[in-house]
Amino acid sequence: MRWPFIIRIIGVLLFVLGLCMTLPLGCSLFFKDGAHQGHLTAMAVTTIMGAIMVVIPKKAGNHDYINQREGIAVVALGWIGIGLFGALLFFLAPNFSTYTDAFFESVSGFTTTGSSVMTNIEGAAPSPVSVQTLHSVTRVS
Repeated sequence: MRWPFIIRIIGVLLFVLGLCMTLPLGCSLFFKDGAHQGHLTAMAVTTIMGAIMVVIPKKAGNHDYINQREGIAVVALGWIGIGLFGALLFFLAPNFSTYTDAFFESVSGFTTTGSSVMTNIEGAAPSPVSVQTLHSVTRVS
């Protein structure tokens, strides 16, 4: 398997995820919900890690094809990476206390299972608007 090639593809996925984090960041800044610092941190970490994974691998090999083993590795590692880095947005939000809950929320959102650990999303102590937007967007993607 061409690991540099696989790492580069995962890096592109993470870089795109980091760019997509501008939507909840924009909502946070527009509605002044106080979660913008966490969103900015998560976006910076994800985008920088993705860029590093794209730039660092020197020899990625032939880009004309991808075999089955490499495809399975990209899909498996891609889901894990998207779940881990997507959880940063939830974890750095004010209403998530553990990374495990944030990871569950991220993975359940991106896989569209419909499960959620968030309670009282719009109730008496609502989540920030940007977290509600993130919660909705991960279920649509």
